[in-house]
Parts: sequence; C-alpha cells; structure tokens
Amino acid sequence: MHHRRMGSADDLSIVLVTLERGSDAVVLLRSDGKEARMPLGSSVFEPTSLISRVSYSPTFEGLIAETLQGDSIVFELPRFDGADQRAGRLVVYLDQNKWRLVSDAIQGRPGVSAHERAAALRLAGWSEQRKIILPVSSGHLYETTKWSNSDGRYRLGLTILQFSRGWQLADPLQVWEDELRGTLCDAKARDEEFAQAVTLAPNTLHSPTARGYVPAPSPADFPAELAFQHEALVSAVTQIDTMLDSELGQRGPDTGWAAANQRFSDELDSPGGDSQQKRKKIDARLVEDLRGMVAAVSASAGSTKAQQNWEADSQPALKLVPLPALGLLREMFHERHLNRGTKWEPNDVIDMVYLSCAAGYADFVVCERHMRESLARGVRRLGRKTQVYRNLAETVAAIETVIDTTE
Repeated sequence: MHHRRMGSADDLSIVLVTLERGSDAVVLLRSDGKEARMPLGSSVFEPTSLISRVSYSPTFEGLIAETLQGDSIVFELPRFDGADQRAGRLVVYLDQNKWRLVSDAIQGRPGVSAHERAAALRLAGWSEQRKIILPVSSGHLYETTKWSNSDGRYRLGLTILQFSRGWQLADPLQVWEDELRGTLCDAKARDEEFAQAVTLAPNTLHSPTARGYVPAPSPADFPAELAFQHEALVSAVTQIDTMLDSELGQRGPDTGWAAANQRFSDELDSPGGDSQQKRKKIDARLVEDLRGMVAAVSASAGSTKAQQNWEADSQPALKLVPLPALGLLREMFHERHLNRGTKWEPNDVIDMVYLSCAAGYADFVVCERHMRESLARGVRRLGRKTQVYRNLAETVAAIETVIDTTE
C-alpha cells in the first residue's frame, strides 16, 4: 500500500500511525522523526475489547495489533492498485476443529500427538514465512466467539488471527451470488469475481449484498486511495477486535435446518425410487433453496431474463456443476442425502457451506472425517484439483511435496 505524502518542500511522509488504548489521540510519526497528534472525539475501544495498541506502517503494507495480554498480531493489508498479493502461495483451509488442534499444539497442551503437533507447527511456520495462506472465514469467527471457555476462546482466536494474517475466505453467500451472476448474467466477469474468494479485500467476511452488512463509511472528503486505506484498516481492526472480545457471543435461534434435512433424508430412505430419481429430488430441493438468490442476482443485473431462463430450464441444477463452490455444495448434498441412515446435526449446515466454498478455491482443505468423505468424493466426481485431508500430518506431507517441486 502506498504511503500518503505530506505536502512540504522536503516531501516528508507519514511512516507510522499509532492508536493506543487510553489515549485521546492518534499519533502520526513523520519521516523526520517528528510526531503529530490527531484528537479523538471519543474512546475507540469498548470496555470488553482486549486490544491495547494498533500500529500501521504505510511502507510496511500491514498493521500490528497488540493485546492486553502482551500478544501481537500481524495483518497484511490489501493494495489500492489491486496488485496480486497471493504471490503464488498455496491456500490451505482448516476446519474449526483443526484450528483448535493447531492452537493446542502451539500452546503445548496435552492430547495432541507428536505427529500432529509437528504438523501444526510446520503450518504455522509456513504461514509466517509466506509460503501458504491459512484464510479465516466468518464460520470460524462465529464458532470461536461462541465458545464459553474464555481462556480457550482467546487462545484459539489469537491463533487464527496470527496465522491467517488478514487473509479471508469471502462470505459463501456472496461467493454463491458471484458464481450465479457469472453463469446467468455476466460470464465475462466470472473469472475476475471468482478470484476474490480468498482475499485481503476489506469487509468480505460478511456479505454487504447477501446479508445486508453495511460497513462504516470513510469520511466523505477522503480521496479514493485514502478512503480505501481507511476502509481496510477499520475492517482489519474490527475483525481482530470481534474475534478477541472478552464478551461471549450469543448463538442465534435454531432455524430448523437440520430437522428439515433429516425429514427429507428419511423420506429418501423409504422404499421406492431409484438413485437417479432421488438425485432429481435433491436437485429440486437445492434449486428451490436458491430461487431467492437467483431472483436477486437477476434483478441486480437489471433484467428478469436470467431468472426466467433458470425457471424454464428442465434441469437448472446442472448449471451448478461447473461452479467452484455451488458445484461442490450440490455434490455434498447428494452424497449425504443418498447415504442411508444419515443423521443431520445443527452444525452440519456451517460445515457444508464453508467447506464446499473453501474447496472450490483452496488448494488444500482439512476437516473431520464425516465431512471429508463426502467432500472428497465430490471433488473426485467433478475432477477438481483440491486435496482434502482429515489430519494435519498427511496435509503437511502433501503440501511439502508441492512446495519442494515449485521452489
């Protein structure tokens, strides 16, 4: 990210911006060593916040957050010019329980095997060395902030933040919208939109269009580049602050999703109908679930033609097959609903939505066994290149092979 020049004959620049808890001003350090203080109208940090200081160096293209416990978090920040910042790094998506394993290994907690501990430390090291990307998702944020063990919640959140380094998996609902838009309305923009699924871009954990999330606006008089930097900084600090907040997050009400899918699976298990007929029923259910999103995408494109074509198609679900995330989501629904005796749990919706999205855009996905089997089979059926594992040691061995052949 380019630093902002301060108008002067010596072409001085801001080299460090610091916001400290308890201070009544933002401190700007200039390249000549002089400081300027910008008064704040009110306290930036809530009482439950665990952040003690945030420092931003424009030339470093990142920020450092320090916590009240003395821990530090380094975040990469997005570039205004849109330059590629992935730099050839492999993307490795860890399911929530695998992040807990990494956290326990780093802390030296009991119950982690020697092989898994070594693998977890290897992943953490590769992240710090910028050889891999371990993106965080809103699913991780949701699950972590709802954990009632306050010390465990802090340590897990800290681990995720330290090794994700600001990289995020975009909100799956937004990814689905982008995939549908590229397929139904604007195929030319598809590749560009798909590339944003694993990103440093601000405010991508929660979709502004799919969920109605409205981020805090930048001051109206900011020029474009400064407004972008402001948005990126606020987004990063908000993500860190939310993940580490000392107040326990509340789980939302049960939507009945698991119960509805259980009834549907039980119906499919009843005698009568071959597997092909059952697949058509599963497709019809998925298409119905996506009907509202298809209508919204069509409306945003300024035409109802896409929605009309979708509804007129005798097999609209086949349009999902080539889509990175939705194609895999369809496969997982088929796999689980066709598996006789499947038991649906409330957390399955989070697992399926995030894992299928991650597998559509990551190089490696690591998750627990019951999800790994259905996801891996879907990946094979669609001929995808994503590698899916259920333990860290196998994953690290596979990553090492790729790294060794590309260095």
